[in-house]
Amino acid sequence: MSNRWRGEVALTVDGQRHRMKLTLGALAELEEVLDEPSLVALVERFEGGRYSTRDVLALLAAGLRGAGVRMDADTLAHAEIEGGPMAAAQAAAELLARAFMVRP
Repeated sequence: MSNRWRGEVALTVDGQRHRMKLTLGALAELEEVLDEPSLVALVERFEGGRYSTRDVLALLAAGLRGAGVRMDADTLAHAEIEGGPMAAAQAAAELLARAFMVRP
């Protein structure tokens, strides 16, 4: 089960439920993979709707790795994500938002 207060988001891949979390290392990796110069630029890219399916896959893969699941974007691209592409995009957006959520 995911804990939203810890920045976690759940994603079911090939029938197996996983937690995702964007650690600082996962965010740094994501900046590099998506060729963004900063966290602000990365967030603006998603907030502005300037993201692709490749970006969503990279974000989900980074979140999975941040929670300790070893799955790359290529493997994820060929997997069955419960809820389909819209659920994947929603989980990616939620993951990014929770990474920057102020916690009590």
